[in-house]
Amino acid sequence: MKLSERKHFILTSVIEDYIKDAAPITSANVQERYIPKVSTATLRNELNALESMGYLKQLHTSGGRIPTAEGYKYYVSTLLEDFEVSEEKLNKVKTMLDNETSSLTQILSGIAEIISKATNYPTVMVTNGYDKLVIEEVKIIPLIDNEALVLFRTKSGIVKNSMQTNASEKVCDDASAFLTRKFYGQTIGEILSGDTLAKSLGEVQNFQSLVSGLLESMRRFVTKQNIDIRGESAVNILDENEKRSVKQTKKILTLLGDKEELLNQIDTKADHITVKIGDEDEKMEGCALITAPIVIKGTPVASIAVIGPDRMDYANIAQALNIVMSELKRE
Repeated sequence: MKLSERKHFILTSVIEDYIKDAAPITSANVQERYIPKVSTATLRNELNALESMGYLKQLHTSGGRIPTAEGYKYYVSTLLEDFEVSEEKLNKVKTMLDNETSSLTQILSGIAEIISKATNYPTVMVTNGYDKLVIEEVKIIPLIDNEALVLFRTKSGIVKNSMQTNASEKVCDDASAFLTRKFYGQTIGEILSGDTLAKSLGEVQNFQSLVSGLLESMRRFVTKQNIDIRGESAVNILDENEKRSVKQTKKILTLLGDKEELLNQIDTKADHITVKIGDEDEKMEGCALITAPIVIKGTPVASIAVIGPDRMDYANIAQALNIVMSELKRE
């Protein structure tokens, strides 16, 4: 809903004050701090209007107002619209992405660490499976004890996996060269689901069992959703200004310890930043979750979520997420 300039200013001011002090905001507070030339009666009418729109609520009839879930969502959406990224803030992300020896797992873990440190809140990285990754090279490296390291170089980074095999180094090299030629430019999902796979197995008499084992290894990791949690002890979870902070912290820590529930709460399908406020779900009462897609070189590979109290520093979080997303878009 489009707000007038004054309503927008009042709403964002109320939300920012409440995030800072955890105290309900009255019309007198707004007048004193922000709009001294407007009467309290007029400001009271504006606050009433914002309440009827669902952006604010009163805990007590005669008390001030606090933001609702919809109010927070509106606030975050306006932050994203007005956001600009500076070159200086992109450097850390750019340096990490430019390192060609980094695996995709290392890149995603690094992004999660950067976001957690920048926001001082717990950060959760969820890989969405690797079926959309585009293959550029396959390398099978024999190790010891009938095990081999498999490297998939993709447009979005290197993916590492392991498999059981007693094949010699030469057989591994031959299989690597064949698979690279055969699958270059295809996604892992296409390789595993198309006719190319069945035809390919008929062409590899010398190392058919090796290729079959590798493809089975691919099937296992491509469907798995991995969760990487950073900053569980982030200090911003606990807020000394608010009595309910201990309850919120317990909810957040419980959620971080339940990976299945985390997957239920995080929107891994969205192609834009989404906000979930605890008012919508009893399991997240008083908490908030901001999720953003991680797209590397045009391929969606993961989703990152920042979790904290519903009064968390949305401006800082939106800035941190946008910095990462902006750099990834330029890759």
